[in-house]
Amino acid sequence: MSFQDHYEVIVVGGGHAGTEAALASARQGVKTLLLTQNIETLGQMSCNQAIGGIGKGPLVKEIDALGGIMAKAADLGGIQFRTLNSSKGPAVRATRAQADRVRYKAAIRKALESQENLHLFQQPVDDLVVENDRVVGVVTQAGLRFSAKAVVLTVGTFLGGLIHIGLQNNQGGRAGDPASIALSQRLRALPFRVDRLKTGTPPRIDINSIDFSQLKEQPGDFPTPVFSFLGKPEHHPRQISCYITHTNEKTHDVIRNNLDRSPMYSGEIEGIGPRYCPSIEDKVVRFADRTSHQIFLEPEGLECGEVYPNGISTSLPFDVQYEIVRSMKGLENAHITRPGYAIEYDFFDPRDLHPWLETKHMSGLFFAGQINGTTGYEEAGAQGLIAGLNAGLQARGKEQWYPRRDEAYMGVLIDDLITSGTREPYRMFTSRAEYRLMLREDNADIRLTPIGRRLGIVDDERWTAFNIKQDAVAIENKRLDEYKFVPEKVDQTIA
Repeated sequence: MSFQDHYEVIVVGGGHAGTEAALASARQGVKTLLLTQNIETLGQMSCNQAIGGIGKGPLVKEIDALGGIMAKAADLGGIQFRTLNSSKGPAVRATRAQADRVRYKAAIRKALESQENLHLFQQPVDDLVVENDRVVGVVTQAGLRFSAKAVVLTVGTFLGGLIHIGLQNNQGGRAGDPASIALSQRLRALPFRVDRLKTGTPPRIDINSIDFSQLKEQPGDFPTPVFSFLGKPEHHPRQISCYITHTNEKTHDVIRNNLDRSPMYSGEIEGIGPRYCPSIEDKVVRFADRTSHQIFLEPEGLECGEVYPNGISTSLPFDVQYEIVRSMKGLENAHITRPGYAIEYDFFDPRDLHPWLETKHMSGLFFAGQINGTTGYEEAGAQGLIAGLNAGLQARGKEQWYPRRDEAYMGVLIDDLITSGTREPYRMFTSRAEYRLMLREDNADIRLTPIGRRLGIVDDERWTAFNIKQDAVAIENKRLDEYKFVPEKVDQTIA
């Protein structure tokens, strides 16, 4: 059955890539449909509830400069803000926000539901409609056929997703959500190069079972930073602290004694995991000389009773996870509310993409996010915005656009992927950007907002605020230019 409405762009997936893609397409005036397995999980933070950080903060600022939603949602949902590397130069400083999961997700959904030209529909996608080597639509699990001029796939870890807890595994896109098996098989039948990657998440802990009196408090920064160029500190909800504990020799002994029950070390997991965000069992094996690892206990929300123990991602059996958690200071009586797990999923070689993220083998089909081998909300959001922008431009008959390496961290991200590909989940770092002295958080709007305005994705509110700021800078520069100092007058002033 064909759906009665024709869309110009269809976005499949409602995560960080999908939401940015759908909004970027719709902001151009392009009739856009966002298809998701579950409308209730739009913008969900599947793993850590943090936005930004080293190498990632600049991506969030660039998404914001081009009219995206991530920074605004972080301001509305952020319950702890910090500027990392604050003692160093501005090129390597980075904003990081610890978010309230519920507030962040609510901000994303509100933006989606209030965006003109954007429709939402809840149905898994099982197939692509291909005509003459061009994708012209999708077919859902219920047999509904939606047609469009361009399709953006942002399916995260759902393609052939396999969840591992110990030596047990089951199909899933994330805990509680089904994997996209039919779509995975359909894509594997097309001329794409495909492989497997792996990521993971830690167990969650009941906040009432933690003895915070034994732990080191980590408050946020004051004055409180903001993420969006349109943001203000008063947009933030109440700010709270995180806490720090550590693994110890007992923790490490528990892990070493149970490596034979680890799916990663027993050969059950084939996919390669993120080198820069390893599981706790991987840390213990790779850094055998270390007697301790720092663990950040991060509340998941203001009204939420769960805590995210950042640093102990694991796929070990639940009974081992229980021992690991209770071996640490302050967690001796901790109650685990959800087990940690690893997830394997399909990704497609990003060298098969054009720099505007359209596939080379199939016109009208765009990939963004973890399907391209990246990890992280920020990397996904950046790709989603570029893919959605270009799908919309293509639907409008306009020339495609993508940022260069000297224009944006987004440009570094995309160029790295399409040129070199990746064999492990790709994460952005400042060290990847050779132009990092120019690609700072504080000038992302100067670099990108005029381009976004020309392309039709920067609205009047943002454009007005940008021009007011630029006028103020021009006035101040003129005032400074009018000051002249000669040595004699300076000496007299000092005297």
